Amino acid sequence: MATPQARINSGFDHSTTAMMAIEGIDLTGKTALVTGGYSGIGTETVKALIAAGARVIVAGRRPEEANASLGGLGVTIDLVTLDLGDPASISAAGELVHMLTPKLDILINNAGIMACPLARDARGFESQFATNHLGHFQFAWHLWPLIRAAGVGSRIVALSSAAHKRSGVDLTDLHFDQRAYEKWAAYGQAKTANALFARHLDRLGSPYGIRAFSVHPGAIQTNLGRYLEPEDIAMMKARSEGDQSAGPSLAWKTPESGAATSIWAATSPMLAGMGGVYCEDCDIADLIDPAGPMRADGVFPHACDDAVAEKLWAESEAMIGVKWSN
Repeated sequence: MATPQARINSGFDHSTTAMMAIEGIDLTGKTALVTGGYSGIGTETVKALIAAGARVIVAGRRPEEANASLGGLGVTIDLVTLDLGDPASISAAGELVHMLTPKLDILINNAGIMACPLARDARGFESQFATNHLGHFQFAWHLWPLIRAAGVGSRIVALSSAAHKRSGVDLTDLHFDQRAYEKWAAYGQAKTANALFARHLDRLGSPYGIRAFSVHPGAIQTNLGRYLEPEDIAMMKARSEGDQSAGPSLAWKTPESGAATSIWAATSPMLAGMGGVYCEDCDIADLIDPAGPMRADGVFPHACDDAVAEKLWAESEAMIGVKWSN
């Protein structure tokens, strides 16, 4: 039975931190992998997993930066070079992870890019879709045997965003070959794709006790915003000050609270037997009407559409040249 896309009143809220979300949870003997786990909310995600006793693998483009960022945590963290925009790098990283561990209990697809100028990878794929969705899709495919080996209780978390409300996925023109490129529409499409990925992967994994979730971490000031232009920053400032003409009110989170929902989705016993849902503020988000009043919270139906998720999955397999198999 599908998990309802509705709040479960977890008792947590917008201010909950990753350490608060993982309090009382023992991950001794568990192995977790976090992409981009060496900056921003990724670092806080890694810290919380380590605090609960997990062995952590961090995959990202700059291992030397990761070593500098994480070297003072007092535990050994395996670092894997991973460029999500480069299929060869993804394959090499997947092979290395197989050499490092026989199983993977938690996979958190944390890395990403946001609102960047139009760029294409070597295949001609639009960079935000290619990096945020296809890169993680291919990497998870490589890691799927390790997740299967971990078995019942394993979880995959895909970081989506409230920006999914800006765009569904255009299956007729995923890479802006025909339509005019708009950076926020491209980002929104990629974040919707992240949510649909988790939804369909949960359908594949749930018979084996493996569950997947998508999460909106919240608005956090990190280097994810390195491509933001002055007008973008001005709009966010206006929203944070309650200017309704700029959009729904925006309440900033710290990196510690920004990592909380990823940690909650990856570890909370409240979610036992559940999966496929979009989460925010350490709870399952409510499904909301796009035609209703503007809201900063909630998830639009196009990010929870099983039929579209299945079609996107098939398109993703075709674009990458893999076939997902149990």
